[in-house]
Amino acid sequence: MRDPKIITGFSRLTKDQKVDLVAGQVEYPENFAEVLRSSWHSDPQIQKLYDEFSENTLSNYYFPYGVAPNFKINGKLYMVPMVIEESSVVAAASGAAKFWSERGGFHSEVISAHKIGQVHFLWKDDVSLLREVFPQIRQQMIERTSPITSNMISRGGGIVSLELVEMTDLIPNYYQVKGTFDTKDSMGANFINSCLEEFADTLKDFINEDERFNASSLEVIMSILSNYTPECRVKTWVECDLSQHQGFDDSYSDEEFVRRFATGVKIAQVDVHRATTHNKGIFNGIDAVALATGNDFRAIEACGHTWASRNGHYQSLSEVSLENGKFRFSLDVAFALGTVGGLTNLHPLAKSSLDLLGNPGAEELMMIASAAGLANNYSAVKSLVTKGIQKGHMKMHLLNILNVFQATEAEKKEAIEYFKHEKVAYNSVSKFLESIR
Repeated sequence: MRDPKIITGFSRLTKDQKVDLVAGQVEYPENFAEVLRSSWHSDPQIQKLYDEFSENTLSNYYFPYGVAPNFKINGKLYMVPMVIEESSVVAAASGAAKFWSERGGFHSEVISAHKIGQVHFLWKDDVSLLREVFPQIRQQMIERTSPITSNMISRGGGIVSLELVEMTDLIPNYYQVKGTFDTKDSMGANFINSCLEEFADTLKDFINEDERFNASSLEVIMSILSNYTPECRVKTWVECDLSQHQGFDDSYSDEEFVRRFATGVKIAQVDVHRATTHNKGIFNGIDAVALATGNDFRAIEACGHTWASRNGHYQSLSEVSLENGKFRFSLDVAFALGTVGGLTNLHPLAKSSLDLLGNPGAEELMMIASAAGLANNYSAVKSLVTKGIQKGHMKMHLLNILNVFQATEAEKKEAIEYFKHEKVAYNSVSKFLESIR
Protein backbone atom coordinates (compact mmCIF):
# COMPACT_ATOMS: atom_id res chain seq x y z
CA MET A 1 0.00 0.00 0.00
CA ARG A 2 1.31 3.41 -0.95
CA ASP A 3 1.61 6.41 1.32
CA PRO A 4 -1.20 8.91 0.61
CA LYS A 5 -0.08 12.08 -1.14
CA ILE A 6 -1.62 15.28 -2.46
CA ILE A 7 -3.19 14.64 -5.89
CA THR A 8 -3.60 17.45 -8.41
CA GLY A 9 -6.17 17.25 -11.19
CA PHE A 10 -7.95 14.13 -9.92
CA SER A 11 -11.34 15.32 -11.17
CA ARG A 12 -9.97 15.65 -14.72
CA LEU A 13 -8.90 12.00 -14.93
CA THR A 14 -11.05 9.47 -16.77
CA LYS A 15 -13.14 7.13 -14.66
CA ASP A 16 -10.80 4.20 -15.37
CA GLN A 17 -7.79 6.32 -14.42
CA LYS A 18 -9.48 7.29 -11.14
CA VAL A 19 -10.28 3.65 -10.35
CA ASP A 20 -6.71 2.54 -11.02
CA LEU A 21 -5.21 5.42 -9.04
CA VAL A 22 -7.47 4.84 -6.01
CA ALA A 23 -7.05 1.04 -6.16
CA GLY A 24 -3.31 1.58 -6.09
CA GLN A 25 -3.63 2.84 -2.51
CA VAL A 26 -4.63 -0.57 -1.08
CA GLU A 27 -2.74 -3.83 -0.55
CA TYR A 28 -4.40 -5.71 -3.42
CA PRO A 29 -5.15 -3.07 -6.07
CA GLU A 30 -6.35 -5.52 -8.74
CA ASN A 31 -9.00 -6.94 -6.38
CA PHE A 32 -10.22 -3.50 -5.34
CA ALA A 33 -10.41 -2.30 -8.96
CA GLU A 34 -12.33 -5.45 -9.89
CA VAL A 35 -14.84 -4.89 -7.07
CA LEU A 36 -15.37 -1.29 -8.16
CA ARG A 37 -15.92 -2.21 -11.82
CA SER A 38 -18.13 -5.20 -10.97
CA SER A 39 -20.75 -2.83 -9.52
CA TRP A 40 -21.07 -0.73 -12.67
CA HIS A 41 -24.45 -0.92 -14.39
CA SER A 42 -24.53 -3.11 -17.50
CA ASP A 43 -26.14 -0.28 -19.48
CA PRO A 44 -23.48 2.42 -20.10
CA GLN A 45 -26.12 5.15 -20.44
CA ILE A 46 -27.67 4.35 -17.06
CA GLN A 47 -24.20 4.18 -15.51
CA LYS A 48 -23.40 7.59 -17.01
CA LEU A 49 -26.55 8.93 -15.33
CA TYR A 50 -25.43 7.52 -11.97
CA ASP A 51 -21.92 8.91 -12.45
CA GLU A 52 -23.31 12.40 -12.91
CA PHE A 53 -25.28 12.39 -9.65
CA SER A 54 -22.12 13.28 -7.72
CA GLU A 55 -18.44 14.06 -8.17
CA ASN A 56 -15.46 11.71 -8.61
CA THR A 57 -17.78 8.70 -8.94
CA LEU A 58 -15.93 5.40 -9.12
CA SER A 59 -18.76 2.90 -8.80
CA ASN A 60 -22.22 2.23 -7.35
CA TYR A 61 -22.77 1.32 -3.70
CA TYR A 62 -25.67 -1.07 -3.34
CA PHE A 63 -28.18 -1.05 -0.49
CA PRO A 64 -31.06 -3.54 -0.21
CA TYR A 65 -34.29 -2.33 -1.80
CA GLY A 66 -37.28 -3.94 -0.10
CA VAL A 67 -40.98 -3.40 0.32
CA ALA A 68 -43.32 -3.42 3.31
CA PRO A 69 -46.84 -4.41 2.21
CA ASN A 70 -50.21 -3.88 3.89
CA PHE A 71 -49.80 -0.23 4.89
CA LYS A 72 -53.31 1.16 5.18
CA ILE A 73 -53.06 4.95 5.48
CA ASN A 74 -56.22 7.04 5.62
CA GLY A 75 -58.11 4.06 4.19
CA LYS A 76 -55.76 3.55 1.22
CA LEU A 77 -53.49 0.51 0.89
CA TYR A 78 -49.83 0.95 -0.02
CA MET A 79 -46.88 -1.31 -0.69
CA VAL A 80 -44.11 0.87 0.75
CA PRO A 81 -40.60 0.76 -0.77
CA MET A 82 -37.76 0.90 1.76
CA VAL A 83 -34.01 1.18 1.18
CA ILE A 84 -32.01 0.22 4.26
CA GLU A 85 -29.12 -2.07 5.16
CA GLU A 86 -30.19 -2.80 8.75
CA SER A 87 -31.70 -6.20 9.51
CA SER A 88 -35.28 -6.39 10.86
CA VAL A 89 -36.39 -2.88 9.88
CA VAL A 90 -38.47 -3.92 6.87
CA ALA A 91 -39.83 -6.94 8.76
CA ALA A 92 -40.79 -4.73 11.70
CA ALA A 93 -42.55 -2.23 9.45
CA SER A 94 -44.38 -5.03 7.63
CA GLY A 95 -45.49 -6.67 10.86
CA ALA A 96 -46.84 -3.44 12.35
CA ALA A 97 -48.52 -2.50 9.06
CA LYS A 98 -50.35 -5.86 8.94
CA PHE A 99 -51.38 -5.64 12.60
CA TRP A 100 -52.79 -2.13 12.33
CA SER A 101 -54.38 -2.69 8.89
CA GLU A 102 -56.87 -4.92 10.72
CA ARG A 103 -57.57 -2.21 13.30
CA GLY A 104 -58.35 0.79 11.13
CA GLY A 105 -54.88 1.37 9.74
CA PHE A 106 -52.77 4.50 10.09
CA HIS A 107 -54.37 7.93 10.20
CA SER A 108 -52.29 10.87 9.04
CA GLU A 109 -52.53 14.57 8.30
CA VAL A 110 -50.06 17.20 7.16
CA ILE A 111 -50.25 20.18 9.50
CA SER A 112 -48.43 22.51 7.11
CA ALA A 113 -45.82 22.32 4.34
CA HIS A 114 -44.13 25.72 4.63
CA LYS A 115 -40.32 26.00 4.53
CA ILE A 116 -37.93 28.67 5.75
CA GLY A 117 -34.94 30.53 4.36
CA GLN A 118 -32.91 33.44 5.76
CA VAL A 119 -30.71 36.31 4.66
CA HIS A 120 -28.29 36.80 7.57
CA PHE A 121 -26.79 40.29 7.81
CA LEU A 122 -25.14 42.81 10.12
CA TRP A 123 -26.67 46.30 10.41
CA LYS A 124 -24.88 49.24 12.05
CA ASP A 125 -27.27 52.08 11.21
CA ASP A 126 -30.64 53.33 12.46
CA VAL A 127 -32.78 50.20 12.92
CA SER A 128 -36.00 52.18 13.36
CA LEU A 129 -35.60 53.62 9.86
CA LEU A 130 -34.83 50.14 8.49
CA ARG A 131 -38.05 48.84 10.04
CA GLU A 132 -39.95 51.79 8.57
CA VAL A 133 -38.78 51.14 5.01
CA PHE A 134 -38.87 47.35 5.19
CA PRO A 135 -42.38 47.12 3.63
CA GLN A 136 -40.92 48.85 0.55
CA ILE A 137 -37.91 46.52 0.55
CA ARG A 138 -40.22 43.52 0.90
CA GLN A 139 -42.25 44.62 -2.10
CA GLN A 140 -39.12 45.07 -4.19
CA MET A 141 -37.92 41.63 -3.13
CA ILE A 142 -41.18 40.06 -4.30
CA GLU A 143 -41.08 41.94 -7.60
CA ARG A 144 -37.44 41.16 -8.34
CA THR A 145 -37.88 37.46 -7.67
CA SER A 146 -40.96 37.18 -9.91
CA PRO A 147 -38.96 35.49 -12.74
CA ILE A 148 -37.90 32.83 -10.19
CA THR A 149 -41.29 32.42 -8.52
CA SER A 150 -43.66 32.57 -11.51
CA ASN A 151 -43.67 28.82 -12.20
CA MET A 152 -44.01 27.99 -8.51
CA ILE A 153 -46.89 30.48 -8.16
CA SER A 154 -48.65 28.83 -11.13
CA ARG A 155 -48.55 25.55 -9.16
CA GLY A 156 -50.06 27.22 -6.10
CA GLY A 157 -46.84 27.92 -4.21
CA GLY A 158 -44.36 30.76 -3.88
CA ILE A 159 -43.30 33.23 -1.20
CA VAL A 160 -45.66 33.09 1.77
CA SER A 161 -44.15 35.82 3.96
CA LEU A 162 -41.06 37.99 4.50
CA GLU A 163 -40.16 39.52 7.85
CA LEU A 164 -37.33 41.47 9.41
CA VAL A 165 -35.96 39.69 12.49
CA GLU A 166 -33.71 41.36 15.07
CA MET A 167 -31.26 39.11 16.95
CA THR A 168 -28.86 41.70 18.41
CA ASP A 169 -29.26 40.17 21.87
CA LEU A 170 -27.35 37.11 20.63
CA ILE A 171 -24.84 38.65 18.21
CA PRO A 172 -24.13 42.41 18.03
CA ASN A 173 -25.78 44.08 15.00
CA TYR A 174 -27.21 40.75 13.78
CA TYR A 175 -30.47 40.72 11.77
CA GLN A 176 -32.28 38.44 9.35
CA VAL A 177 -34.71 38.64 6.52
CA LYS A 178 -36.71 35.51 7.23
CA GLY A 179 -38.70 34.11 4.32
CA THR A 180 -41.42 31.47 4.43
CA PHE A 181 -42.05 29.50 1.24
CA ASP A 182 -44.50 26.98 -0.17
CA THR A 183 -42.67 24.81 -2.71
CA LYS A 184 -45.58 22.40 -3.36
CA ASP A 185 -44.31 18.96 -4.47
CA SER A 186 -40.68 20.07 -4.76
CA MET A 187 -38.17 20.01 -1.91
CA GLY A 188 -37.40 23.50 -3.22
CA ALA A 189 -33.81 23.98 -2.02
CA ASN A 190 -32.57 25.58 -5.24
CA PHE A 191 -35.75 27.63 -5.56
CA ILE A 192 -35.48 28.99 -2.02
CA ASN A 193 -31.75 29.71 -2.24
CA SER A 194 -32.17 31.53 -5.56
CA CYS A 195 -34.88 33.71 -4.00
CA LEU A 196 -32.75 34.42 -0.94
CA GLU A 197 -29.74 35.54 -2.95
CA GLU A 198 -31.99 37.89 -4.92
CA PHE A 199 -33.42 39.19 -1.63
CA ALA A 200 -29.87 39.96 -0.47
CA ASP A 201 -29.05 41.84 -3.67
CA THR A 202 -32.32 43.77 -3.38
CA LEU A 203 -31.53 44.75 0.20
CA LYS A 204 -28.03 45.94 -0.76
CA ASP A 205 -29.32 47.90 -3.75
CA PHE A 206 -32.03 49.59 -1.70
CA ILE A 207 -29.58 50.68 1.01
CA ASN A 208 -27.04 51.89 -1.58
CA GLU A 209 -29.64 53.97 -3.44
CA ASP A 210 -31.37 55.54 -0.42
CA GLU A 211 -29.52 58.68 0.75
CA ARG A 212 -30.81 58.29 4.29
CA PHE A 213 -28.57 55.25 4.80
CA ASN A 214 -24.84 54.76 4.95
CA ALA A 215 -24.17 51.87 2.57
CA SER A 216 -21.23 50.66 4.68
CA SER A 217 -23.67 49.98 7.55
CA LEU A 218 -24.93 46.83 5.80
CA GLU A 219 -22.92 43.62 5.60
CA VAL A 220 -24.68 40.57 4.19
CA ILE A 221 -23.09 37.47 5.72
CA MET A 222 -24.96 34.67 3.91
CA SER A 223 -28.23 33.66 2.29
CA ILE A 224 -29.38 30.06 2.77
CA LEU A 225 -32.44 27.94 3.39
CA SER A 226 -32.97 26.30 6.77
CA ASN A 227 -33.45 22.55 7.07
CA TYR A 228 -35.42 23.21 10.24
CA THR A 229 -39.00 23.52 9.04
CA PRO A 230 -41.25 23.58 12.13
CA GLU A 231 -44.19 24.63 9.95
CA CYS A 232 -43.67 21.62 7.66
CA ARG A 233 -45.16 18.92 9.88
CA VAL A 234 -47.04 15.66 9.67
CA LYS A 235 -48.99 13.91 12.40
CA THR A 236 -49.70 10.17 12.18
CA TRP A 237 -51.44 7.85 14.61
CA VAL A 238 -52.99 4.43 15.20
CA GLU A 239 -55.73 3.75 17.71
CA CYS A 240 -58.00 0.99 18.89
CA ASP A 241 -60.73 0.33 21.44
CA LEU A 242 -59.44 -1.39 24.58
CA SER A 243 -62.91 -2.69 25.44
CA GLN A 244 -62.34 -5.34 22.76
CA HIS A 245 -59.60 -7.95 22.81
CA GLN A 246 -56.88 -6.64 20.49
CA GLY A 247 -54.23 -9.32 21.00
CA PHE A 248 -51.18 -7.05 21.18
CA ASP A 249 -48.92 -9.78 22.57
CA ASP A 250 -49.39 -13.42 23.61
CA SER A 251 -47.40 -12.98 26.82
CA TYR A 252 -49.47 -10.16 28.30
CA SER A 253 -53.08 -9.13 28.62
CA ASP A 254 -54.07 -6.06 26.59
CA GLU A 255 -54.16 -3.94 29.74
CA GLU A 256 -50.75 -5.06 30.93
CA PHE A 257 -49.20 -4.67 27.48
CA VAL A 258 -50.56 -1.15 27.04
CA ARG A 259 -49.32 -0.16 30.50
CA ARG A 260 -45.81 -1.41 29.74
CA PHE A 261 -45.83 0.09 26.23
CA ALA A 262 -46.97 3.51 27.49
CA THR A 263 -44.31 3.45 30.20
CA GLY A 264 -41.65 2.63 27.62
CA VAL A 265 -42.65 5.66 25.54
CA LYS A 266 -42.78 7.91 28.62
CA ILE A 267 -39.20 6.92 29.46
CA ALA A 268 -38.17 8.20 26.01
CA GLN A 269 -39.90 11.49 26.82
CA VAL A 270 -37.85 12.12 29.95
CA ASP A 271 -34.49 10.40 29.35
CA VAL A 272 -32.30 11.76 26.55
CA HIS A 273 -30.29 8.55 26.19
CA ARG A 274 -33.41 6.49 25.59
CA ALA A 275 -34.98 9.24 23.45
CA THR A 276 -32.03 9.22 21.04
CA THR A 277 -32.34 5.49 20.35
CA HIS A 278 -36.14 5.67 20.36
CA ASN A 279 -36.14 8.36 17.67
CA LYS A 280 -33.42 6.58 15.69
CA GLY A 281 -35.90 3.73 15.32
CA ILE A 282 -38.49 6.15 13.96
CA PHE A 283 -36.03 7.40 11.35
CA ASN A 284 -35.24 3.81 10.37
CA GLY A 285 -38.63 3.88 8.67
CA ILE A 286 -38.71 7.50 7.51
CA ASP A 287 -35.17 7.42 6.08
CA ALA A 288 -35.78 4.12 4.28
CA VAL A 289 -38.73 5.65 2.41
CA ALA A 290 -36.74 8.83 1.75
CA LEU A 291 -33.87 6.86 0.21
CA ALA A 292 -36.21 4.73 -1.88
CA THR A 293 -37.79 7.87 -3.35
CA GLY A 294 -34.59 9.86 -3.92
CA ASN A 295 -35.02 12.30 -1.03
CA ASP A 296 -32.45 13.89 1.27
CA PHE A 297 -32.53 11.83 4.48
CA ARG A 298 -29.86 14.01 6.11
CA ALA A 299 -32.07 17.10 5.88
CA ILE A 300 -34.99 15.05 7.19
CA GLU A 301 -33.05 13.86 10.23
CA ALA A 302 -31.57 17.30 10.98
CA CYS A 303 -35.06 18.78 11.04
CA GLY A 304 -36.63 15.92 12.98
CA HIS A 305 -34.01 15.92 15.73
CA THR A 306 -34.26 19.69 16.10
CA TRP A 307 -38.04 19.33 16.36
CA ALA A 308 -37.52 16.72 19.09
CA SER A 309 -35.68 19.43 21.08
CA ARG A 310 -38.29 22.16 20.63
CA ASN A 311 -39.33 22.12 24.32
CA GLY A 312 -35.81 22.79 25.57
CA HIS A 313 -34.71 19.18 25.92
CA TYR A 314 -34.44 16.27 23.50
CA GLN A 315 -37.37 13.87 23.80
CA SER A 316 -39.44 11.21 22.07
CA LEU A 317 -41.17 12.19 18.83
CA SER A 318 -44.00 9.76 19.58
CA GLU A 319 -46.45 9.60 22.44
CA VAL A 320 -49.22 7.44 23.87
CA SER A 321 -52.61 8.52 25.15
CA LEU A 322 -55.17 6.40 26.99
CA GLU A 323 -58.50 8.19 27.06
CA ASN A 324 -62.10 7.03 26.93
CA GLY A 325 -61.04 3.40 26.70
CA LYS A 326 -58.89 3.98 23.61
CA PHE A 327 -55.22 3.29 23.03
CA ARG A 328 -53.70 5.90 20.73
CA PHE A 329 -50.07 5.89 19.60
CA SER A 330 -49.03 8.95 17.61
CA LEU A 331 -46.06 10.58 15.92
CA ASP A 332 -45.74 14.34 15.46
CA VAL A 333 -42.66 15.19 13.40
CA ALA A 334 -41.35 18.02 11.24
CA PHE A 335 -39.58 17.25 7.98
CA ALA A 336 -39.90 17.97 4.26
CA LEU A 337 -40.07 15.61 1.28
CA GLY A 338 -40.36 16.20 -2.44
CA THR A 339 -41.75 14.22 -5.37
CA VAL A 340 -40.49 16.40 -8.22
CA GLY A 341 -36.98 17.64 -8.96
CA GLY A 342 -33.64 16.25 -7.87
CA LEU A 343 -33.12 12.50 -7.95
CA THR A 344 -36.85 11.82 -7.66
CA ASN A 345 -37.10 12.34 -11.43
CA LEU A 346 -33.63 11.09 -12.41
CA HIS A 347 -32.94 7.90 -10.48
CA PRO A 348 -34.70 4.96 -12.17
CA LEU A 349 -35.56 3.23 -8.88
CA ALA A 350 -36.70 6.47 -7.25
CA LYS A 351 -39.11 7.03 -10.14
CA SER A 352 -40.30 3.42 -9.87
CA SER A 353 -40.79 3.81 -6.11
CA LEU A 354 -43.06 6.79 -6.64
CA ASP A 355 -44.92 4.83 -9.31
CA LEU A 356 -45.35 1.94 -6.86
CA LEU A 357 -46.89 4.39 -4.37
CA GLY A 358 -49.30 5.74 -7.00
CA ASN A 359 -47.22 8.85 -7.80
CA PRO A 360 -48.12 10.74 -4.63
CA GLY A 361 -47.65 14.46 -4.10
CA ALA A 362 -45.21 15.68 -1.46
CA GLU A 363 -47.79 15.81 1.33
CA GLU A 364 -49.01 12.27 0.65
CA LEU A 365 -45.41 11.03 0.63
CA MET A 366 -44.83 12.77 3.98
CA MET A 367 -47.76 10.80 5.41
CA ILE A 368 -46.44 7.51 3.97
CA ALA A 369 -42.94 8.07 5.37
CA SER A 370 -44.36 9.11 8.73
CA ALA A 371 -46.47 5.93 8.86
CA ALA A 372 -43.35 3.86 8.16
CA GLY A 373 -41.60 5.66 11.02
CA LEU A 374 -44.47 5.05 13.43
CA ALA A 375 -44.73 1.39 12.35
CA ASN A 376 -41.06 0.81 13.13
CA ASN A 377 -41.37 2.63 16.42
CA TYR A 378 -44.37 0.53 17.43
CA SER A 379 -42.56 -2.73 16.62
CA ALA A 380 -39.39 -1.65 18.44
CA VAL A 381 -41.13 -0.54 21.63
CA LYS A 382 -43.33 -3.65 21.56
CA SER A 383 -40.26 -5.90 21.36
CA LEU A 384 -38.45 -3.98 24.08
CA VAL A 385 -41.28 -4.23 26.62
CA THR A 386 -42.08 -7.88 25.86
CA LYS A 387 -39.52 -10.42 24.55
CA GLY A 388 -36.58 -8.02 24.23
CA ILE A 389 -35.09 -6.49 21.09
CA GLN A 390 -32.31 -9.02 20.48
CA LYS A 391 -34.43 -12.11 19.93
CA GLY A 392 -36.18 -10.77 16.85
CA HIS A 393 -33.32 -8.58 15.65
CA MET A 394 -30.67 -11.30 15.83
CA LYS A 395 -32.96 -13.79 14.10
CA MET A 396 -33.08 -11.39 11.16
CA HIS A 397 -29.31 -10.86 11.49
CA LEU A 398 -28.61 -14.61 11.31
CA LEU A 399 -27.98 -14.65 7.56
CA ASN A 400 -25.48 -11.81 7.86
CA ILE A 401 -23.56 -13.75 10.50
CA LEU A 402 -23.63 -16.92 8.41
CA ASN A 403 -22.28 -14.97 5.44
CA VAL A 404 -19.43 -13.63 7.59
CA PHE A 405 -18.50 -17.26 8.31
CA GLN A 406 -18.91 -18.11 4.60
CA ALA A 407 -21.54 -20.75 5.31
CA THR A 408 -22.69 -22.91 2.41
CA GLU A 409 -26.34 -23.04 1.37
CA ALA A 410 -26.69 -26.41 3.09
CA GLU A 411 -25.15 -25.03 6.29
CA LYS A 412 -27.45 -22.00 6.17
CA LYS A 413 -30.47 -24.29 5.88
CA GLU A 414 -29.41 -26.29 8.93
CA ALA A 415 -28.57 -23.15 10.92
CA ILE A 416 -31.92 -21.49 10.19
CA GLU A 417 -33.74 -24.59 11.41
CA TYR A 418 -31.55 -24.91 14.51
CA PHE A 419 -31.84 -21.26 15.56
CA LYS A 420 -35.62 -21.25 15.38
CA HIS A 421 -35.46 -22.27 19.05
CA GLU A 422 -32.06 -20.92 20.08
CA LYS A 423 -30.63 -17.48 20.77
CA VAL A 424 -28.60 -16.03 17.92
CA ALA A 425 -25.13 -14.64 18.66
CA TYR A 426 -21.80 -14.67 16.85
CA ASN A 427 -20.31 -17.20 19.25
CA SER A 428 -23.30 -19.55 19.14
CA VAL A 429 -23.39 -19.45 15.34
CA SER A 430 -19.65 -20.09 15.16
CA LYS A 431 -19.91 -23.08 17.49
CA PHE A 432 -22.87 -24.48 15.58
CA LEU A 433 -21.00 -24.28 12.27
CA GLU A 434 -17.97 -25.96 13.85
CA SER A 435 -20.20 -28.79 15.08
CA ILE A 436 -21.57 -29.58 11.63
CA ARG A 437 -18.43 -29.03 9.59
